[in-house]
Amino acid sequence: MPPRKGRALTAVLVTLVVLVLGVGGAGLWWATRDSGDSGGTPAAGAPSPGADPSEGAPGEPTPDPEQGTPAPESSTDARLVKEGQCVKNEGDASGKPKLAITQCGPKTYQVLRRFDGATDGENDAKTKCAQVEGYTEWYFFNSELDVLDFVLCLKSQ
Repeated sequence: MPPRKGRALTAVLVTLVVLVLGVGGAGLWWATRDSGDSGGTPAAGAPSPGADPSEGAPGEPTPDPEQGTPAPESSTDARLVKEGQCVKNEGDASGKPKLAITQCGPKTYQVLRRFDGATDGENDAKTKCAQVEGYTEWYFFNSELDVLDFVLCLKSQ
């Protein structure tokens, strides 16, 4: 007995939904994954991992009246940091930095300048930050997708 037309149509629709959700999910994963290629630094004098108990919770939207800088937003992901905000190094003892947006204060770095777009790493970051008055450290994020790359020129607080 041949399959019914309704069952065949249902199977086709289910297959299409699964394909659309699978491709969309894979695209979202690709766009938001951390490639592990971020090299950068705050090298010398980078703060040790771990939070300073005197600081507020990361991502807490509390303005810093003394600094007059924008408060961190709800995400602490350094890929979303803006000029004027501060980051701290939450990297582990291996020396690979992992920056997170935080309130400005001791043991943080204020973002003086952000360069979005393709970067080839350390030399590029040094060259770009050499143009920024007052910077003390630099950080770069280099991914397989150049549109996600950026360089941060930082000032130790």
